[in-house]
Amino acid sequence: MARSIEEIHGNMLANIANHPDLQELNSTSKTAIYRLFCYIVAVAIWSLDQLFSIHKIQITTAIYEYKPGTLRWYRNMALAFQFGFNLKPDDDQFNNQGATTEQIETSKIVKYCSVKEGLESSKVILKVAGEQGDNLRKLSADEIRSFTAYMKEVSFAGVKLLIINNPADKLLLKMDVYIDPLLFDSKGTNVRLGSKTVEIDLKKYLKNLPFDGELVVNDLIAHLRSVDGVINVNITTIQSSYLDLTTNTYTPFTAINVKTIPLAGYFEIDNQSVFKYVV
Repeated sequence: MARSIEEIHGNMLANIANHPDLQELNSTSKTAIYRLFCYIVAVAIWSLDQLFSIHKIQITTAIYEYKPGTLRWYRNMALAFQFGFNLKPDDDQFNNQGATTEQIETSKIVKYCSVKEGLESSKVILKVAGEQGDNLRKLSADEIRSFTAYMKEVSFAGVKLLIINNPADKLLLKMDVYIDPLLFDSKGTNVRLGSKTVEIDLKKYLKNLPFDGELVVNDLIAHLRSVDGVINVNITTIQSSYLDLTTNTYTPFTAINVKTIPLAGYFEIDNQSVFKYVV
């Protein structure tokens, strides 16, 4: 743990007090010149300690994040993809010569990515998604074609890649939302804000779930209960469906009993969902 300024200052004063040639420096005043000089030096030493600590964290993080061939490395490489840019010769870095900062950031279309090891030896599974406004989105045909070529180029020899780029899994919800009549009307509109804050908050909650992470039913209920003006929530139906790539249609909805992980890595609320507001 890094030393505090007070600790460094105290050590300096203790060394001065124990030094036979500095016995005349014995004032206890906080504004004594030698004490002020010691404090200035202590601040400088503390600042240097902080810089060393930050540098150590940066180096440790870089080693952990970018060690080639790890799952985390594959994820970082996926997020670094730039649509419309080419790689430097014999390198895994993009050639950004002549491009503006805005052009570079716009080209980074992979906003979400998870990486896992496949059951098959030397197989890596990547789930990816882009972003459009406040929603996650499937990459277009041209985008995923370019991304796939890039990942094959930078990946290790012998590693098989399975790239999943599905539209959102559907989440079908039917729930009774018990609301405070002082804040909401009978249709669930927040009177002061003029919007259906429960449904807006639900969409934000789904977006903020870890990409390719679990949706836990009890956590969802607890979150909805925390919305201002919501007294209680009773979910009568919660089901999910994903796109079957062999038929290019969504599978029949199946119940979520406790928790589930979306095949696409993320959810969107199905249009058949029903929110019944109880005053």
